[in-house]
Amino acid sequence: MAKSRKLNVNESSIAVINQNEIDYISLTDMTVSFREGSGLIGKWITNKNTMEYIGVWEKINNPNFNYPEFGVITQEAGVNRFIMSVGQWIDRTNAVGMIVKAGRYGGTYAHKDIAFHFAMWLSPEFQIYLVNEFQRLKDDENNRLKLEWNLQRTLSKVNYHIHTDAIKENLIPKEVTKQQSSTLYASEADLLNVAQFGITAKEWRENNPDQKGNIRDSATLEQLVVLSNMESINALLIRQGLPQNERLIN
Repeated sequence: MAKSRKLNVNESSIAVINQNEIDYISLTDMTVSFREGSGLIGKWITNKNTMEYIGVWEKINNPNFNYPEFGVITQEAGVNRFIMSVGQWIDRTNAVGMIVKAGRYGGTYAHKDIAFHFAMWLSPEFQIYLVNEFQRLKDDENNRLKLEWNLQRTLSKVNYHIHTDAIKENLIPKEVTKQQSSTLYASEADLLNVAQFGITAKEWRENNPDQKGNIRDSATLEQLVVLSNMESINALLIRQGLPQNERLIN
């Protein structure tokens, strides 16, 4: 399912959808503030220079691009009778740089590289504002993701202390040595590592000798969330007196 966000450029609201982890910017929305409206997209795509640009883009980024058919199109382009729509371009060349959508977020969308090219064709000033606004959007998203990442790491550390306190209070006899207690802590940590990652910390280090940090430093945001929850649950099960093999199953 595509995610939709909005860019605000010169009082125009321009949709950005993310499909298969790729951002596509609405060309249709970009034409709203121009007198000819969405008809400009048809004029732009029939331009021979446009054809050359999007053809090169597809050649570089699309291994399934129909290059022979593109050659036929470039021979047709430039004459008065030449007609081409975005839908025809996609169907004839198997292009991926633009998409046509129906429904709530309907319209013509293009990969940012192509959308910026279209914006330049519309107006150099408009293109500059669009590029700046798109970069602001990406910076905001990166800052939000960084905040979420740090929040989850903080939560994971808090739950880790809850987990180790439960081990200390319920599993470690007072007479054990420091080395013995460290072994028990590591055993309980690896219980969660195996449940989450399928390997122990030692196995991870052996398989990733060039990686810095530990197995948890390389975890994704989703894995950290799960790990944090497991630490809380395991701490509760320890206090309830369940043996380790039963806690792993639970």
